[in-house]
This record gives sequence, structure tokens and C-alpha cells, in this order.
Amino acid sequence: MAMLEVSDLRVVLPSARGPVAALRGVSFALERGDKLGLIGESGCGKSLTALALMGLLPEGAQVEGSIRLNGTELVGLDDDAMAQLRGDRIAMIFQEPMTALNPLHTVGAQVAEPLRLHRGLDRAAARAEALRLLERVQLPEAAKRLDAHPHQLSGGQRQRVMIAMALACGPELLIADEPTTALDVTLQHEVLMLIDELVRGSGMALLLISHDLGVMARHVQRVMVMYGGAVAESGPVGAVFARRAHPYTRGLHAARPRLGATRGTRLPTIPGRVPELADLGTGCAFADRCERVIDACRRAAPPAVEVGADHLARCIRIEEVVA
Repeated sequence: MAMLEVSDLRVVLPSARGPVAALRGVSFALERGDKLGLIGESGCGKSLTALALMGLLPEGAQVEGSIRLNGTELVGLDDDAMAQLRGDRIAMIFQEPMTALNPLHTVGAQVAEPLRLHRGLDRAAARAEALRLLERVQLPEAAKRLDAHPHQLSGGQRQRVMIAMALACGPELLIADEPTTALDVTLQHEVLMLIDELVRGSGMALLLISHDLGVMARHVQRVMVMYGGAVAESGPVGAVFARRAHPYTRGLHAARPRLGATRGTRLPTIPGRVPELADLGTGCAFADRCERVIDACRRAAPPAVEVGADHLARCIRIEEVVA
């Protein structure tokens, strides 16, 4: 039994146009120490997958399938039971720390909060452990920052505080949702290397969400390419990026910036845009943007086909794409 097992996860959300399928049969497993990346454009289901794991889906969401953490079924758990897990066994680094941190409370109080809730530490012990955590994530002048408020810190410093909060109770699973979006390139590298080091030292599993293929190539072992709420392609990161068996994966790869390109060179783009959830039909979600589409693509969702060892893709024309 894997530490985390997600099986056929489906999420239906209410909308002005009626119920819409937002996640469509997502499945994966993680062991301690595993690092899995979710990649795709905005609106493909990456963050929704993370919110489903955390039990933080929007009001009215309907969830089917299974999410098992060390044998405990999370789908259907009540709010109190999920609150006991969040911040303790599952933790998340949110995309924008300025909105995730509470502007009314000091940094020290926010890092100490999970320690007091889940570990039962008193105020003094939690404050001392909060300082140790802030030093562990290399926050400059950590002792002085304990009594600072989030607006008094830079973007990179706020992100380090978020990481300290997520690591406070030593979770089994760490979810990092675009953890470097608001940071410059230098800080992005520092924060990602810090997360790598902390995950490696603790043995926890990491679920890293990003739209950056370069980040995935350097920081995860396996990758899932998501589109339309489903997994288009998955496997070891080296195999997926080398073969690129799904047209969507190929489109993302072609659109990445390249060092040495002539100034003014236009990047290749994937035509069209990610469809609204309510507009997705029963066939391949990528059909309307795919240059290889045929009528059969729109009739039914393609099954997962094995491309290589632990490498799967959902496309009925895989042989032609790979060739």
C-alpha cells in the first residue's frame, strides 16, 4: 500500500450553466520521498487536485473516487476530521503568500499556530520552535522577524514563512502550488532548492504544481501533464519529456523559452485556449486545439496507453505522434 493513493478522483462543481466535471478520473500514488509534478496551463485541474487532497474544495463540490492516506479514506471525512489532518499530516505551500498569510497576526504567531493546535505546545515552546523553523528555512534575522507582520517582509521572505508553517508538524505530504510565481528568477531558484533540501532531509512526499517544464525537469522524479481536468500523459520526468507522446505535451515543450534564441523570435504557441469546463464534451478534451484531431477523437475519451515503462498517455494517435 502506497502512502498516498488517489484512485479515479472526480470532482463536479456547480456553475451558472449547471454542474460541470472539473476533475475527470485522476489517479496516482506517492510513497515517502517521492516527488511528483503536476503541469499544464491555468484551468487544467492542477490546483483543484491539490485542494481536493486538502479537503478545501469550493462549497457545493461533489467528490467521487478515493483518496487514501496511509489507509485512511479522506473522501467523505467531515470538516473536523480534515482539520485534524491539515497542517499536521498534509500541508500546503500556497501560490501567493500575501493572501495566504493573515495580515493581522505576526509571523511568529502564524508559524506557531499549527504547533499549538496539533502538537499541544504552550505559547513559549511554540514560539521557540517557530524560531527554529524560520532559521531552518534561512529567513534572514529570524529572531527579529518573529514579531513582524507579513507586509513588513519581502516576497521571498513571506514565501519562506509559508514553507516554515507547512513544515512545522513534519507532514507526510507537502503540496507546493506554484510556490515561486511572484518571485524573481534568483529567488525562485533559492526557494525551490530549499524545498528540495527540506523534502530530502525529512523523507516526506512532495506534490509540486507548476507551469514551468524546466522546474519539473530539475525538481521532480515523475510528472503528470494535466488538461481538461484529466491526466493527458504521465511517467518518469525524463521519459515524458524525451518522448512527449501526447500532442499537448509536445505543444507545451515547443512553447518553452530557449536560451540563445534571436531577439524578437516568436515562440510557438498552442492554438486556441483552455476551454470552459462546461464546454468540454465526452471525447478528448484537447481535440479542439489539436492539429492531429480526427472525428474519433471527439466521440469518446481516449484510454491510457502504455508508451514505455510506467509511461502512459491518452491519445488514439500515439504511434503517429511519437513517430
